[in-house]
Amino acid sequence: MIFTKIEKVELPETASINKGFTVVMVADGEVPFAQLIVRHNDGWEWIVKEQYVTDEGKGSYCFQVPPEAYHAGTVYLQIEGCRVADIYAAQPDDWIKRHCELQIVGGTAASIPKPVQPQQFSQPSITLGETDQPVIYFGIHKHQHQPYYNAADVDYWDGEKDDIFGQRGGPYTHFIPAAVRQYIDGGLAHAGLSTSWSGSLIEQLHRCGETGQGHGAFGNWNQALRELAGAKTALGNPRVDFTAFGFFHPLMALIPARDIVGQIEWHRRIIRDTFDTEASDVMFPPETAFHPHMIPALKQAGVNAIIYDSIHHFRACQDYPYGGQNEGMLPPNPAEQENPPVNDWLQLQCIWAASKISPQLLKPCILYYTDHEGQRHEIIGVPAERYLGNEDARGGYGALQYENVMGQIYDQICQTNTFDPKHPPFFVLHSDGDNYGGGAESYYTCNTGGLVNMCQTNPRFQLITVKDYLQRFPVDPKNTVHVEPGSWAGADNGDPQFTKWFSWLEKDYSPDLNSWAVLTAFQNVVYSLEDAGRDPNLIEAMKRLLYTAETSCYWYWTGQNVWDAQVTNAVNKGMDMARGAIDNLLKSKQDKTGPTIFVPWVRPANPGGKDWGQGGLVDAAPQATFHTLIHDLSGLKKVTLLYQKGDVQGNLALPMEDCGAYPSRTNPSIVATQYKAVLPAGTGNIRYFVEAVDTRDNVSYSPVGRISIA
Repeated sequence: MIFTKIEKVELPETASINKGFTVVMVADGEVPFAQLIVRHNDGWEWIVKEQYVTDEGKGSYCFQVPPEAYHAGTVYLQIEGCRVADIYAAQPDDWIKRHCELQIVGGTAASIPKPVQPQQFSQPSITLGETDQPVIYFGIHKHQHQPYYNAADVDYWDGEKDDIFGQRGGPYTHFIPAAVRQYIDGGLAHAGLSTSWSGSLIEQLHRCGETGQGHGAFGNWNQALRELAGAKTALGNPRVDFTAFGFFHPLMALIPARDIVGQIEWHRRIIRDTFDTEASDVMFPPETAFHPHMIPALKQAGVNAIIYDSIHHFRACQDYPYGGQNEGMLPPNPAEQENPPVNDWLQLQCIWAASKISPQLLKPCILYYTDHEGQRHEIIGVPAERYLGNEDARGGYGALQYENVMGQIYDQICQTNTFDPKHPPFFVLHSDGDNYGGGAESYYTCNTGGLVNMCQTNPRFQLITVKDYLQRFPVDPKNTVHVEPGSWAGADNGDPQFTKWFSWLEKDYSPDLNSWAVLTAFQNVVYSLEDAGRDPNLIEAMKRLLYTAETSCYWYWTGQNVWDAQVTNAVNKGMDMARGAIDNLLKSKQDKTGPTIFVPWVRPANPGGKDWGQGGLVDAAPQATFHTLIHDLSGLKKVTLLYQKGDVQGNLALPMEDCGAYPSRTNPSIVATQYKAVLPAGTGNIRYFVEAVDTRDNVSYSPVGRISIA
């Protein structure tokens, strides 16, 4: 008979650190899923279950609490069991709980020890083998980020910020370890997850741990994550892979290459110091935003694989079945549709999916970019499946029925005979780790239990880390593809134009363009002083303001003054610091840095095709107007749009018109100049870039773009 109540709990009067203790629960029947949760008021939590629980019979259960489950001070115990034998059918009211307190002696709460040695984990046996039977491999990625809410004053804090952090105690401390321990306990030899943590979040969590901010939830916040750093898969890769990232969460597709490298390098240092492990050579880019021109900088920074949103591969195929305006993006520009057609397009059911997917394309591939000098750069691309990831973000089971939806992909692969045992399907389910259902405790506990059970009992679906997959199934070097630019679905559908970061573009004034204009000018100031070898301490302080100002959130919330002015506030502070150094550099005539060029954009996005208009899609203007923002401390001499038609050798040149400084409304100390050029209808399929020369004959080049002008 399943129990209806907990009759009593027996525990010692006190317990000692480093010794462990025993708790006995007596219920009026059998207790499914008996467990004990250990908590401290600093946010520490440990679940005692499974091998630590002994059924003594007649409703009596003995919990052996190990010494690593607690530390000195008052410990709060939650002893519980579930009245429903099927945990996935259980409701919150089905859990019966008792709460107790216990004093832990032998130390002080202020002297919580950090582990000297990483926890030792047994090495699982290698179970992954090649099979002719189709298998869908998938990974999970959890993204964790908080920006600085005042770019010019990182010490700024108020009650709202305290609540934002305090409500995320679990996601930022023990939720990920809880999920990964279920993979280990479930015998999944290759299971783990990748996770991205911005440096701005980590710094603020360290501060919360030191000051008690964030509702006091972050004392020793990173201990459980540090311990899990030692857990390995059967192939010796991390169970928790801290991906490469940009320190302040920049939109890397729209910042210069040297800042991509700098942000990644800064991020590697804080990951090493915080989690006692190295950041991965796999990157989850902020906002899942990727543009092929990022590849050279990523490779320079030691990144060998990039996670990208799958739809941008699909849309880059010839004969892509465009889903219409419900897809949320304009039709793909023909210049992007370079990959050969495929014939396995699938409309997913029982899930929000505004366009069709191609299961045979859901596998790692080689992405490439050719720069303005004709040099080719390559990187491994790992698809994050747009629609499955979006549903998983809402909470896993209950939002995403894994077997049902992934089963449709499986069936399509079988029906189209596209399974390749040497390169089986693999994609990542990516979501925020602290928001909505995908950031809830139930996702990391009950939902994870369901996933483990699925992988144990259904050989069609296997959870695996990105690194284990790439090691076991190396990417086919012939599978080289182009992907269009773009980001994840939650950013204005992640369109190739990055509209979320170009909001109000068609209005007389865009706060987003204003911020890019101010930022572009400041980038040139910082680069010029650094290249001239000026005071390293000044450069470091200015770089911090620059990198902070590149936080993508400052563009995401357009129309709110507190966000629209963030970039200007940081830049003005930096300019106040640098006045003397700037004057000295200009007087010395030692400026050797070329102009800073913001990534050019084109309006309309599909010249001669379709554009957004009243009521939906309308005919677009046939000519193309190219825009950019440029700044140089020494002044600009010449700006030219260079373009190449099809396979024709050599570049055509078109002078760009100086449209004056961007008309800012945020009172910046410095702002870039707008430039534009127009190409007529019928120009055709081109590759293009901007060349800018300053008054000292320093030359710079923008990234290369592509567009078809019908």
